[in-house]
Amino acid sequence: MADLSKDAPEAEGATGGTPLKVHDLRPAPGSNRRKTRKGRGEASKGKTAGRGTKGTKARGTVPVGFEGGQMPLIRRVPKLKGFKNPNRVEFQVVNLDKLAALYPEGGEVTADDLAARGAVRRGRPVKVLGTGEISVAVQVKAHAFSGAAKEKIAAAGGTADEL
Repeated sequence: MADLSKDAPEAEGATGGTPLKVHDLRPAPGSNRRKTRKGRGEASKGKTAGRGTKGTKARGTVPVGFEGGQMPLIRRVPKLKGFKNPNRVEFQVVNLDKLAALYPEGGEVTADDLAARGAVRRGRPVKVLGTGEISVAVQVKAHAFSGAAKEKIAAAGGTADEL
């Protein structure tokens, strides 16, 4: 390795004592080879020029995505894929028959209490639906209710409060 310390002299080129200049730089003899010019006569990679013999790829250009006559992938997949709302709220569903089974004596029902009893997962919104019957008075606090669920809870003497 060359010594590059402060007291080392400046790099000097082939000109002797003068500093190295960009126009003096040359590649090492024999290190550079000329570019192969394909298809310019049979003496120098001519004739097929690395394309093999015959066929579309030897003669002209092949369209991008061409699959040999098979229906291309871009035309096989459906064009319209619908719409996915990024702001959609996915509720965890609890039916009235499940509430009747979890709270046979009635009482206060919250999302955290339902999560503690294993009916829903913690940290996600809960919606109460009206499938089944409830005969005890429950005070339900959830993120959403169906109309039938509100009516059945009120008919049993309970309340339905939205969070």
